[in-house]
Amino acid sequence: MKHYTSLFLLVSIFLAGEADAQKRDPKIIETIRSFPYQHRTDADAALTKMDGWGKSEWKSLFRLLDDDSLKVSAASALSAYANASEEDATKKTHTIDWIKKYAGSVKTDYARLAIRSQLDLLTDKAAVDRQNANLPMLPAYHPAPPSPLTGERQLLLLEDEMGLAKNPIEKKRILAKAALIPGFSSFILVSKSLNDPAVNNEAALIVTRLALADATIKGPVVRSALETALPLLKGEDSAFLTAKLNTLLLKMPYDHGFESLFNGIDLKGWKALVENPIARSKMTGDALAAAQQAANEKTKGDWVVKDRLLIFTGHGENLATEKKYRDIEMYVDWKITEKGDAGIYLRGSPQVQIWDTSRREVGAQVGSGGLYNNQKNESKPLVVADNKIGEWNRFHIIMKGEKVTVWLNGILVTDNITLENYWDRSIPIFPEEQIELQAHGTYVAYRNIYLRELHPGEPTVLTEAEKKEGFISLFNGLDLSQWTGNTTGYLVKDGVVEVAPEAGGGGNLYTKEEFSNFIYRFEFQLTPGANNGIGIRAPLEGDAAYVGMEIQVLDNEAPKYKDLHPYQYHGSVYGVIPAKRGYLLPTGQWNKEEIIARGNKIKVILNGTVILDGDIKEESKNGTMDHKEHPGLLRPTGHLGFLGHGDIVRFRNMRVKKL
Repeated sequence: MKHYTSLFLLVSIFLAGEADAQKRDPKIIETIRSFPYQHRTDADAALTKMDGWGKSEWKSLFRLLDDDSLKVSAASALSAYANASEEDATKKTHTIDWIKKYAGSVKTDYARLAIRSQLDLLTDKAAVDRQNANLPMLPAYHPAPPSPLTGERQLLLLEDEMGLAKNPIEKKRILAKAALIPGFSSFILVSKSLNDPAVNNEAALIVTRLALADATIKGPVVRSALETALPLLKGEDSAFLTAKLNTLLLKMPYDHGFESLFNGIDLKGWKALVENPIARSKMTGDALAAAQQAANEKTKGDWVVKDRLLIFTGHGENLATEKKYRDIEMYVDWKITEKGDAGIYLRGSPQVQIWDTSRREVGAQVGSGGLYNNQKNESKPLVVADNKIGEWNRFHIIMKGEKVTVWLNGILVTDNITLENYWDRSIPIFPEEQIELQAHGTYVAYRNIYLRELHPGEPTVLTEAEKKEGFISLFNGLDLSQWTGNTTGYLVKDGVVEVAPEAGGGGNLYTKEEFSNFIYRFEFQLTPGANNGIGIRAPLEGDAAYVGMEIQVLDNEAPKYKDLHPYQYHGSVYGVIPAKRGYLLPTGQWNKEEIIARGNKIKVILNGTVILDGDIKEESKNGTMDHKEHPGLLRPTGHLGFLGHGDIVRFRNMRVKKL
C-alpha cells in the first residue's frame, strides 16, 4: 500500500506570480496543481504523470522550489512522489538520482531543507553524501514544549490510566481525580465506570454532582448516564442527591444537548464521502442515492471499529456524518502516528488541521487546530498544543455562523476565526452540511466524539404547501410576541416554548388573536406524567376547560394516571368527548398534532391517526360525561391557548389556518 503522507495538505496554489510561472513551465504547473493534495484521484493522476518525467521536467520542478509563488506546491509534489516511491525499489532509486542530480542547483534555504527531508526519507541518513549533494545539515528538530497540564490533558491521562488500572482502589483514585475537574469531558470519563460494579456507586455520585453543577452538561448522552446513575446513588448524601437528580432529569430537554456520534461498536450514523457539497447539491435524489451506495461499497474496510476506536486504515476517502449540521459544539479525541496528517471538516469544508508537528517541510511545526485552508483569514493556530505522537489529543470545537473556535488539549488555538468556503471562495461557508473525518493516507484513530447543536432560535418556517393553503405561524422561535397571558411561566428555550414551573408555569398562555373555525397544527414533547391542555375558543379569563374548551395534553400512560376517566385521555375534549388511547410516542419524543374545529365538529389527529372526531352539540345534548356545566361549548370564537398544570411540557412549530 502506498503512503501518501503529504498528499492531502489543504493550501491553495493560486498565489501571486503563478501566471508568470505557468508561462515558463506550463506542463509542470499543470501537473503539480493537485498539491497540496485535496482529492486522491487528482493526486494519483499527477503522480502517474511524474513517472514519465525526464530531465527537463525534473529540472523545472527543482527550479520552482525557489519560486515564492509556487514553492509550496513544488515541495508538496516532491514529498508526495518520494513517499509514493518508498515501496518500489526501482522508482525509489530513480527518485534519489533525480534529487541528488539537481539538489545543488537550488538557491534558497526552503528548497534545500525540502530536498534534505526527502533524501532523509528515501535513504539511510548516514550514507548520504551531504557534501557531494551540496546540501546543508538540517538543524536539529526541537519539538514544542509539552502542553501545560490542563484539565483536558489530565483527563486524557486519567483515561489512559483507567485502561491500565488493575483493581478497584486504583480505579477509585482515578475517579476521585476526575471529580475535581468540572465540565462535560470529566462527566463522560466518569460515566464510563457506571457499568463497572466495582466502582459504579462512586461514579454515580460524581456524575450527579458534575451535572448538577453545570447546566451545559445535558442532552441524550447525559440523560442516559444519569438515569443509570440514579438507582446507584448511596451514602449519606444520596437522599439529597436523588431528589436533586430527579428534578434535574425532569427539567432536562430530551433532544437539546450532547449526543454521541460514535457508539464504539459500528459505523452507525456515518457514511462514505460522495463528491463535495456543491457537486452533491446538483445531483438528483436517485443519482445521489446510487452514488452513496457505490461509495459505501467501495470504502468498506477503509474505516474500521476496533477496541471501541474509530480507525482510518490509511486508504480511502473521508468519512461523513449522515446528518447535516449548522452551529455546533463538538468534542473529539484523536491520535496519529509519525508523519500523520488528518483533519475535521466542518459543514463539509476543510478543515480543522491535524498533523505531526515534526513535518516542518509542510509547515506542521505551527501545530494542530488551525483552519488550514483559509487564505484571507488566519489559518495558523495561536500556539502549539499537540501532545506527543502516539498520545491522545482532544479538540473542543465551537462553530457559530462562519466563526470557528478550537481548543486543543484545553488550550485555545483558534479564536473565533471565519472558516472560508474552500469549494467556492466567492461565497461564505455553507449554512448547513455534514461533518467529515478526513482521510489523508495515514493512520488516525478517533474516540469520544460528542456533539450538541446550538439552536439560534430561528423563526418557524412554513412549508410551501402550508403557505399556499393559508396557514400562518404563531411562533417565531425567538419570543412570545404573538401570545398573552402568563408569559413569565412559559419560556422560549432552544427555539421552543417550555412550561417553566419554577417561574409560575401553572397558568395559561393565549394567542393574542381569536379564532373561530380553524386547523391548528403544533408539536409537543411530554415529560413523565406531564399534564397540559390546548384551549380553543377560550376567553382570557376563567377556567378554559369550561368557559372555552380544552383538548387534553397528557402523558396518560404514566402509572399515576391508571384510573383516568376516558374523557381525560390525551386528545379528548375534556369532560365531553373521549379520544382513542395508545397513539402517543414514548415520553421525550416529539408528537405531531392537528386540531380541526368546524362549528360543532371537532377532530383531533395525533401522529397521523384520527383519535377524536365528534360533535360537541350531539355529545352534550343529554349532559356532559363529567356531569359539569360547559358553557364554552356554545362559544363561536375565542383564543387558542396552552393550559398549564405546573408540569414541564415543550411546544414548537405552532401554525394555524382560519376556515
